[in-house]
Order: sequence, then C-alpha cells, then structure tokens
Amino acid sequence: MSTTGQLPKFPAPAAAGPSPRTLTTTVPKEYVHKTALSEVLLTSWQETAPDVHTVTAEWPRAHTFYSSRNRLHDPLLLIETIRQTIPLLSHLAYNVPFGHQLIWDHFTYSLVPEALRTETAPTEIELRIACSDIKRRKDTLSALTMDVEATRNGVHLGTAVARFTSHAPAIYRRLRGEYSDAREAMARAVPLPPPVAPHRVAREQFESVMLSPTDTRNRWQLRTDTTHPVIFDHPVDHAPGMLLLEAAHQAVHAALHPMEVIPVGLSTVFTRYAELDAPCWIEATVLGRPEAGAGKMTKSGSETEAGTGPETGARAATGAADSQAEVPARVPSRVPVEVPIEDTAGDTPQTDDDGLIHTRVTALQNGHELFTARVTARPLESVTGRDS
Repeated sequence: MSTTGQLPKFPAPAAAGPSPRTLTTTVPKEYVHKTALSEVLLTSWQETAPDVHTVTAEWPRAHTFYSSRNRLHDPLLLIETIRQTIPLLSHLAYNVPFGHQLIWDHFTYSLVPEALRTETAPTEIELRIACSDIKRRKDTLSALTMDVEATRNGVHLGTAVARFTSHAPAIYRRLRGEYSDAREAMARAVPLPPPVAPHRVAREQFESVMLSPTDTRNRWQLRTDTTHPVIFDHPVDHAPGMLLLEAAHQAVHAALHPMEVIPVGLSTVFTRYAELDAPCWIEATVLGRPEAGAGKMTKSGSETEAGTGPETGARAATGAADSQAEVPARVPSRVPVEVPIEDTAGDTPQTDDDGLIHTRVTALQNGHELFTARVTARPLESVTGRDS
C-alpha cells in the first residue's frame, strides 16, 4: 500500500452498448481505517482547489448498525461518513503516514432530517470539504479543521465542522503511557453491563444498545462492547468517538421517551480519552424542562434568564487535561434492572421557535468530564408527517 498520498486510479471502460460510462467502487479500506470492506462508505476523492476537496459516498438502504427507522437514514451515517474522510484526507491530501493516530478534538454537525429519507436505491452523498487552521510538526500534519457541506443529489443535507490531531506512533505511546497497547487495553475492558430496552433508545436489537440502566433517572453506564463488529472494527486503546456519539444520541432518545425524535444536530469538545478499564457514565439533561433549571429557549437554542448562554466556540483539547472540569463521581453501587419511568404531567420538553428540543449530554469517568455535547432533536412526527 502506497503512503505517498496517491489514490489508485481505476480507468472507466469505453461507453459501448449497455455498459456504464463510469464504474462505482469504494476507496481502499486502509484509507478509512476499516478492516471490513463492507463498512467503507466513501467512493471517490478529488482535490478541487488548494485545501478544498470533494468526497463522494454511498449509503446502503439497510446498514447492519446505523439502521434506518421510519424510512429515514440514521443521522450517525452522516457522522461516520465524515469520520471516514479524516483518515482519507490525512493520508492522500496531507501525506500522513499509516500508523499515525488521528484523534478527534471537537465536532459539530447540523442536518435537514427530510433529506434523510430512504429510497429504493442506495443514497449518493457528496461532501465538499474546506480544510483550514492546518498545523504541522516537522513538515508532518499535526492538526487540521474540516468545514463540511453535505448534499444528496444536489440537495442540501447538512453541515459539519471537525477538528482532529495527528500523532506519530512514538509520540502517541508517550501520550497514552500504560494505555498505548490497544489489545491489552481491550483485554482490561470492564464487564459488559445489561442493556436498556432497545425501543427506549430507538434501536431494534440489544446488541446495538450502548446504554445500561442505573438507579438514577437519565443516567446510564456506557456499554463498551469490544466485540461489536462495527464500533470495534479493529483494536483500539480507548472507547472510539463513534461509540460516544452514538451513546449521546441514545441518551437523548432515552431521556425523551416515549416521545419519538430524530437528532438533527450536535456540538461537542472531547477533553479526555474514555478508558476501557473503568465504568463510564452518561448523563442527560433535557433543557427547558422544569428540573433542568433552564430559562426560556430562544430561536438560536441558547439559554436565557436562568440559563448559561450560548457556547463561545470549540476549545483545542489535543489530549490535554488543562481545561477539564472535575465533577463528583456519583458512581452507583450496583447496576439495577431497568424500571420504566412514567412521564409526569407537565414534563413535556419545550421546543424552540424552530420546533427543536435541546438536550445536554455529559460523559463522566473516574470523577472527570470526558465531554459535554449539546444535542438538538426534532419530534419524529413533524418530519414523517404522521404519528410514528
């Protein structure tokens, strides 16, 4: 496999008879850091201007994990598509050698849920990516920010901003210390706790549930299943970012249950690694409910009066701990069997002027905050036009 940054070229056959004018293929799985070819979503890449790229992808009608629901693609498919562009562009456009570790710093996305509708054929996606704030260490990429615009057949699908850092193997080993060996880290993973009921987190199978119930409302233990064929496609030394983002989405579904919603936006900064050898706790607060202590929601989604005000932008983490706030551990002594919680009168979440519900999701481990995500969701009925 070449590491010079050149994607192998596949010439199209001559247009003769019924043959197609071009052939569709996926990019090599090594460029998106997948071991299973079936998990590769990206189909092509080209640089259209300095630090501006176009990447195409194809979404299957039915993914084994990011499954469609109510004839809508899973929003995590968009996130995974963007995640795959991080190693692709790193290796092809910025000559990052294979073996370097690429770590998310911050991530934000917003999408139009109506554009997620499934059809009889696979969905063709195009990403237009502008790269900026490019940092290098000894002529090797060390950090980069991607601004992404996603379209589906020319129709606006969503936008995203992702920043990641790149670490040479020796630097990463020093950074991670005793956790640097992925296989050893996975061998020390905590036992898998029981899942919540799949329907509470908008999933159909127990194997797809990333949350385990606790005796505190809207608080769960993260289920880190190191045998999961999609999330743990290959050995890693910490909980992958896609696992944490999936857990954040599932926490929103669980906190708003029985209301059915679809997440349409998220903003987070990753401040610590989620280790595999200690329990990780996921907490959700639905902003706008009386117990959330939030003030009136404005159209922009920021909190006023008793709230905290809008976010002021992403902070660079790069694996450092200087900006991490310590919080009480509040670790439950046991993991109880799930007991359904009935919604009380007046507990209906408030929506902003755009009909969006705002939820804050926080991940905690060993008394430290790993990330706090602001997730926006839309009632599913308003998207599908029917009672789901």
